[in-house]
Amino acid sequence: MKDFFNRAKGYLAEVKGEAKRVSWPGKHELYDSTLVVIAFIFILAVTTLACDKVIQLFLQIVHAGA
Repeated sequence: MKDFFNRAKGYLAEVKGEAKRVSWPGKHELYDSTLVVIAFIFILAVTTLACDKVIQLFLQIVHAGA
């Protein structure tokens, strides 16, 4: 059991060391990245809506012809 705590302590020490080396984004970079994500989500939503409407129209044509 003591070995488990020693290994856990070593692991947490390594995590702390890695966290110190992380380069966190600045305020401006974070703002720009957020805008890119929002724009991408909007484009994806419009594309999904367009595909859905095309499939819906196709199914209506198939159903009307049957």
